[in-house]
Amino acid sequence: MARFKSLSLLALVATLAPAARADPYNTFDGPGFPACNEVAAVYHPTTIDEMAVIVKNASAAGVPVRASGKGHMWYDTMCTDDPNTVIVVTEALAGFSNFTAPDESGTGSVVIEAGVTFFELADYLHAHNTSIGYSLVNWNITVAGALAMGAHRTALSQPAVVAGAALAMDILLANGTFVHLSQAEHGDTDDWKAATTSLGLLGIISRVTVKIFPEFKLSVNQKILSEDEVLNGDIFGLINPYPTANFWWWPGQKKFHYRTYDIVPNEDSGEGFQSTFSVSAFEGNTAKTLLEGGAKSSTVNLLTETTFFTIWSAPNYHDKNTDIPILFWPVTGWSYDSLIGGLYPNTLPEWDYDLHGKTLELAFPVTMANAMLKRVREKFDEAEDNGHLMTSTYRSGINIKFGQKFDDLLGQTSTLPQNTDADWSKGTIMFDFPSYLPNSGVRYNEPFYADLAETLVNEFPARPHWTKNTREVYQNSLKNLDPEILSRFAAVRERFDPNKTFASIVGQIIGVV
Repeated sequence: MARFKSLSLLALVATLAPAARADPYNTFDGPGFPACNEVAAVYHPTTIDEMAVIVKNASAAGVPVRASGKGHMWYDTMCTDDPNTVIVVTEALAGFSNFTAPDESGTGSVVIEAGVTFFELADYLHAHNTSIGYSLVNWNITVAGALAMGAHRTALSQPAVVAGAALAMDILLANGTFVHLSQAEHGDTDDWKAATTSLGLLGIISRVTVKIFPEFKLSVNQKILSEDEVLNGDIFGLINPYPTANFWWWPGQKKFHYRTYDIVPNEDSGEGFQSTFSVSAFEGNTAKTLLEGGAKSSTVNLLTETTFFTIWSAPNYHDKNTDIPILFWPVTGWSYDSLIGGLYPNTLPEWDYDLHGKTLELAFPVTMANAMLKRVREKFDEAEDNGHLMTSTYRSGINIKFGQKFDDLLGQTSTLPQNTDADWSKGTIMFDFPSYLPNSGVRYNEPFYADLAETLVNEFPARPHWTKNTREVYQNSLKNLDPEILSRFAAVRERFDPNKTFASIVGQIIGVV
């Protein structure tokens, strides 16, 4: 740990707070779920200047650095396996500046710091009668972190990736200096196309200038569709007419929930507030009992899925002002409240009740949506034929999301890669398959999950989500990534971070560091 001690002395000279030991550094799921298997220290700077000093000192000492917002990772892929790695947590860097209200064109902007979460941004913007639009994801994720990792919502007719909201960004380099990039000046360059899904390999996104719009209201509706209506239906036609829409798949029920969002006048009544993760103590403890029982029983898993399906058929919305549950569709509310929301009073997120999971998320051309989903159904049927009925063990089912084309180097929705004949121009479908992880660490019919991942990656031009897959999935997916695009990204990374201070396992697997 000599290298770490050298860093500590330099950091103390810079009057920063002493680092807290963290070995390992965990994901949002907590102990037992490492994002990095072993790190030397975790720093919590309170200003961007302090963060720059930490990074500069670390790099000078040859110490690897990774930034973390809320730890919204699923696997041990955030860092390399170098135990000297230090983590810089951006959570306290939550400043707003340079707010510019939307003009005649309908857009404005605001500058946010690295640690601002989507909930904090939405709260700030709503107070200013504005919105980020549809380029958002989970309430407990930082905007800058989501941007770096290529995160997205679900839409084919509107920009869905977080990077689509970025007008400019300041990237902290390993030498403690900053590079300013803007879409207007650099949008056609590989620098911008690398920065918008950088995987944190160029440096730390310290500030982002975010495009904003006038605040708006949405009407949210949900229907139940049969598998036949989706697998043999016009999937593009079901999703594209709406500014945002998605499916949740319940394979044991052989049904889908089909949720759509549409703009309504701001004068419409209703202030619905969504929560996907709010769980009461009773709900959490009951779910834990059911899910543990399903670790070795398809019968219990089917009962659990049926229960979750029934609950999810009703609105997962409360009235924002009274906290009274809303019982019937459709639901009306302000943009962010309708799209994401947050936690209800006196509830906790599911992981705080020891409800943990694994996941798999892969992206495919939407033109292959039917073929991909049918292939997944074939795998479910094969498992059942072999005596293992597979169900969803997640409270909202298997999430089927969509992405409008956004051209950058490492994004899931890009049309820049030319290594296959697949048509990505009409958009992307994302298969997001979370599953409950029992206390034993072994899921029901565990081999099914790796087999499904291998099948989809081998038979389709699948692209991996950059925070929701195992090392093995990334390794197997490499054959589906365009070597020329990877070389272009690696060239940018070499200029931004020649000493590989910000390396990660993912970067190593795909050969860009």
